[in-house]
Amino acid sequence: MVDLSLSTETTLPLLPLSSGVVLPGMSVTIGLETPEARAAADAAESAGGQLLLVPKVAARYAAVGTVSQLEGRRRLRGGLEALVVTGLARARIGTGVPGTGSALWVSAEPIADPEAASERVEELAREYRAVVENIVDQRGAGELAAMLRAITDPGALADTAGWSPDLSFEQKVELLETIDVETRLERALSWMRDVLADLSLRERIRKDVAEGMERSQREFLLRQQLDAIRRELGEDPGEGDTLDDYRSRARQAGLTGDGAPEEVAKAIEREINKLERTSEQSPEHGWIRTYLDTVLELPWNVRTEEHLDIDAARATLDSDHNGLEDVKDRIVEFLAVRKLRAERGLDSVPREGGRGQGAILALVGPPGVGKTSLGESVARALGRKFARVALGGTHDEAEIRGHRRTYVGAQPGRIVRALREAGSMNPVFVLDEVDKVGADWRGDPASALLEVLDPAQNHHFRDRYLEIELDLSDVLFIATANVIETIPAPLLDRLEVIRVDGYTDEEKVAIARDHLLPRQLSFQGLQDGEVTVSDDALRRVISDYTREAGVRGLERALGKLLRKVAVTVSSDATAAGAVSVGVADVPSYLGRQKFFFEPAERTAVPGVATGLAVTGVGGDVLFVEATSMEGESGLQVTGQLGDVMKESAEIALSYVRSHATELGIGPDAFKKRFHLHVPAGAVPKDGPSAGVTMVSALVSLLTGRPVRSEVGMTGEVTLQGRVLPIGGVKQKVLAAHRAGLREVVLPARNIGDLDDVPEAVREEMTFHSAEEVADVLAAALAQPVAV
Repeated sequence: MVDLSLSTETTLPLLPLSSGVVLPGMSVTIGLETPEARAAADAAESAGGQLLLVPKVAARYAAVGTVSQLEGRRRLRGGLEALVVTGLARARIGTGVPGTGSALWVSAEPIADPEAASERVEELAREYRAVVENIVDQRGAGELAAMLRAITDPGALADTAGWSPDLSFEQKVELLETIDVETRLERALSWMRDVLADLSLRERIRKDVAEGMERSQREFLLRQQLDAIRRELGEDPGEGDTLDDYRSRARQAGLTGDGAPEEVAKAIEREINKLERTSEQSPEHGWIRTYLDTVLELPWNVRTEEHLDIDAARATLDSDHNGLEDVKDRIVEFLAVRKLRAERGLDSVPREGGRGQGAILALVGPPGVGKTSLGESVARALGRKFARVALGGTHDEAEIRGHRRTYVGAQPGRIVRALREAGSMNPVFVLDEVDKVGADWRGDPASALLEVLDPAQNHHFRDRYLEIELDLSDVLFIATANVIETIPAPLLDRLEVIRVDGYTDEEKVAIARDHLLPRQLSFQGLQDGEVTVSDDALRRVISDYTREAGVRGLERALGKLLRKVAVTVSSDATAAGAVSVGVADVPSYLGRQKFFFEPAERTAVPGVATGLAVTGVGGDVLFVEATSMEGESGLQVTGQLGDVMKESAEIALSYVRSHATELGIGPDAFKKRFHLHVPAGAVPKDGPSAGVTMVSALVSLLTGRPVRSEVGMTGEVTLQGRVLPIGGVKQKVLAAHRAGLREVVLPARNIGDLDDVPEAVREEMTFHSAEEVADVLAAALAQPVAV
């Protein structure tokens, strides 16, 4: 509180403070280090012993100072003279005034704290007291808490923050300049909360460190005791033998001494030496051991002997796969080239920086046609190890190149892991689903695959985890994909594409009889002879319950059928003889028919044409429907069509309108609104091969001539009526054959592609060559419907 002898405004000598702040109620010792300070002390003694202490911040005086009472002068150790002062009250600093001596005299207006406190101030005071008591308790100064509780004035309580060593000089000046008691308490409380939080965090860290050190020391002592016990028992004593074990494994793997891969030997020795210097309690100890285990598990010097017997390879492919003659012929050609190169020593000749193993085969086709199993057959035919690397959905480049060892949980990439699983440096790798490799912020796995597949680079592939060069030039890579369009272009450039388009119904019957049925019998716990399924029953399953290019759905259907049989066999153990499944029995096992061949029903009315398309699951049959209605002329297309098919619809309508006279269509027919629809609207559709189908549907509608039910068609059309060639002929013809169509209209330039279609299918079907739309209409349209 202010000394009662002070008037409302008084004149006092000013003593600047450059490194500390004196608040009311504080008693401190101030060293008189400057002539200015000594002059202020002399003036205070001559003027009643009072002076004004003002902090000096950044070359300016604070706006508020502290009126202080001079308690005495003394000399400190070292001879420096000092003042002992007690802060009395805050005071606003006025202007300079004349005074005695050389001191700076100023006018000062003392400021007293209010005697009555509000409820908010009392609440802040209680909270501030509690926080500060926690601080002093944590610092082991409990006696200060009793002194704190003796202070009842809220303003004086807030000023006790000036004693805190945790506050900066600027914060203490701010506290001095804060006149309002409530604001002063809020600031002091906020700062003390920060101090308490910092102390609590430091204490928690200290305890955690102490506990960790105690645990580590305890584990160290226990391990020492365990090693001593093991030595007494004649067992492995610990780390020393672990190092010897790693060196022994390296010697056994041929990774030390002469003839060993130099880079591998250096890496192993470097990591063993690092392990020897690393404490078992260090996390790095486990990381080093994991790395050494990974390196030593790789088959650095292991290569399986390759059997390049072309006749045996063909026999293996024929026994494993029915049909797919073109695919098997290409694989045999591939193996024959490898045999000639090996016999003539060409594989040892460097080419473009690497050995050059030739083309990388890519099997492209719908699901279930046996792409992966073809890779297994190739490995078996060559006598090599087999490994499969699933790439579908891969978005992280580290999945191919591996993670750097600086990351927690780092591991090698899939290529290295597959080599470890194969146990050989020359296995057959099937890279599954290369068309489903993605890219995001984690990198581009397709770009990483370029280094793996390129013969000019893969003889020195470097995995980021191993940081050792791997020679992948002896690995035989076979890629698989469902569609070629989504394979990244740089990756596709390294691949030789082999189309695996699907099977005919007779091939499916043979596959089901020779491969799928025996496998499913084993899966369902049935034995040979307990169940017989006739070929006619298999044909009904194929035609009425599956519609696919491959045989995956067929195998599921057979599995369901055999499970039903297994229930009968297991519940009636006394049943004699085998269970025979005929054509009539199929619905009782598989339920009602799922697929219907309905071209005749769908095309019975004018305006519906049967088209052929290629989807991600193989060839398929789709219907294009056309109708007209009164209203504003124009064209509407539905069926979730892509931009290409929408353009085909517009081209088709434009062609029909421009050739209406020669098509026998009156001019009034185009005053209506046309609607083209492709059913199965939930399935997205797009592609440049529906033009002739849309033209046929429109001409059929406008002429009243229905499209023949046994005819399917494919091809793109121009505004001049030219029929352009398309792709996927084999898949489309097989789809037409499965759907019961017996005639197919193809662009003239695609007739040569029929060589890829199995001969049995070609013999059952008739193919029409079309160069102009007129050729399509002549083959597709029937006579007008009688009215």
